[in-house]
Amino acid sequence: MNSSRLLVLSFAAALVSSLSTDGLRAQDFPTDDPIIRAIWAQGMEEGSQVEQLAQALLDSIGPRLSGSPGQRAAIEWAVSMYESWDVSVRAEEYGTWRGWDRGYTHIDLVAPRKRTLNGTMLAWSPGTDGPVEGEVVALPSFRSEADLAAWLPSVAGKFVALSFAEPTCRAPESWASLATPESQRRMQELQQQVQSEWSANIQNAGGSGRIAQGIEDAGAAGVLTARWSNGWGANKIFSSLTNRVPSIHLSCEDYGLVHRLASNDQGPVLRLDAEAEFLGEVPVFNVVGELRGTELPDEYVLLNAHFDSWDGASGATDNGTGTIMMMEAMRILKEVYPQPRRTILVAHWGGEEQGTNGSLAFAEDHPEVIDGLQAGFNQDNGTWRVQFFKMQDFPEAAENFNRWIAALPRDITQHMEVDLSVVPESGSSDEASFICRDAPGFRLLSDYPDYRQYTWHTDLDTYDKIVFDDLRNNATIIAMLAYMASADPIRVSNVRRSPPAGREWRPCRTSQRSSGR
Repeated sequence: MNSSRLLVLSFAAALVSSLSTDGLRAQDFPTDDPIIRAIWAQGMEEGSQVEQLAQALLDSIGPRLSGSPGQRAAIEWAVSMYESWDVSVRAEEYGTWRGWDRGYTHIDLVAPRKRTLNGTMLAWSPGTDGPVEGEVVALPSFRSEADLAAWLPSVAGKFVALSFAEPTCRAPESWASLATPESQRRMQELQQQVQSEWSANIQNAGGSGRIAQGIEDAGAAGVLTARWSNGWGANKIFSSLTNRVPSIHLSCEDYGLVHRLASNDQGPVLRLDAEAEFLGEVPVFNVVGELRGTELPDEYVLLNAHFDSWDGASGATDNGTGTIMMMEAMRILKEVYPQPRRTILVAHWGGEEQGTNGSLAFAEDHPEVIDGLQAGFNQDNGTWRVQFFKMQDFPEAAENFNRWIAALPRDITQHMEVDLSVVPESGSSDEASFICRDAPGFRLLSDYPDYRQYTWHTDLDTYDKIVFDDLRNNATIIAMLAYMASADPIRVSNVRRSPPAGREWRPCRTSQRSSGR
């Protein structure tokens, strides 16, 4: 088969948790390998622990913002779990980051009517010293930075609504399915107009950073923002725009309410009580587990997913699911393949959300793993079953993958696309830290649309969004692939496809080892 073509191979499961090994036909297991059968039994039947792991991590510990006590607690929990499975494990410090402990956020509209608002501090935002009340003002029209400078003295003691107000918080699919074409078109035109006018206004004033700094310097009570995720009730929660006054994110609906009241001179007043503590620069870690190889200990199979998250919710699908998937796979391997031929590593990266810093640091610090990498398997998005296997431009690796996939049970090999010609990742996910060094790192992808819209970095990314049938399936796939990659008599090629004419592959970035704050 031509290795540059897209191979459509079976590689995903549809609700297989109710199946048993006894119920599978001989052709469903194309191999008699007892390790494959034992992995199936552990992962899909008697021993699965994905639900217990997910509940403990996502409900009890919660989000894992870099530099937060929650991240440190999660690291300690992961280490303790591996130790309970008798897997050699270490928390490997790679630098420091800005320590910050999120407390509560209470925000209420107190005039012209009373309403408790849906809002929270952005990450690394200052809190308040007890409850603070202030009027809300929206940005006026700016023609220049001089206009901004003339306006700023008026914001002292007030909350400034910095974002634009969405004309609708109704999800796009609702407009598409229920609105008339004319109504939908008018709304789309209005959305584009509002966004373009706001962008031009921000640019005229010198940019959002310049405006936020000016608002702080002028003694404002705080900054209000909104970043809607184009889905019912879904909002992106990122980092603070300010260093000395609170940055508060309001939901699409409540931000629109407050912004309209201010724009129509109807006197909105907010009361904010927000608690946060800055902890200075604190150590940050990768968690690395190991099953040492018996024959080729200096060649490596690497299971990896990032452990950190944003903290608007619980970090369930970004990347709690990838984390649990790799933990469960490693637990299974310890049970059924405790003495692998090649060394099997599992890594839970820190700092991915700040630029894949944890995996970059590991690659910089461990050239022996780069030189000896047989295969790295990364998963970093969403829930649902694995559907795409991104080969990341190592076309000669197809020989190994074709043999591995052919050995997998048919019930977990349906509708999976193996892409041998994709342009490699350039830095958005952790496999890029290895690809740029010509080390064969591969990405397993789940379906994207509702992930990007509803859970990616949002306040809805919680335990209940996980599809556990698919998570069991995915952990079982990874355990099987890790076993076959470790046992394979043939080394996976790290020869990459030449870049297209006139292009070069991006060089490796350097890890950022501190926040610089």
